[in-house]
Amino acid sequence: MKYLIIFLFIAALGSILTGFLIETAYSEKLIGFGVSGLFLIAFPLFSYYRWKDKDVKNYMLTKENLDKMRENQKDKKY
Repeated sequence: MKYLIIFLFIAALGSILTGFLIETAYSEKLIGFGVSGLFLIAFPLFSYYRWKDKDVKNYMLTKENLDKMRENQKDKKY
């Protein structure tokens, strides 16, 4: 999965740079496909890859997590 994400990122970046550097009839399409591939394919895959084994409750603002944060703030003040 990691290598697929790296490959897609490099392919999208290459498409964008090729579209900017080479003046052809379809250079704007190359830029568009590169940006679309980056934000519609590569970034969601990267997000899934980084979050797949994480517990979402640790990152939500629940009452328990707010209480833990308040306790940590009290400990740091003194």
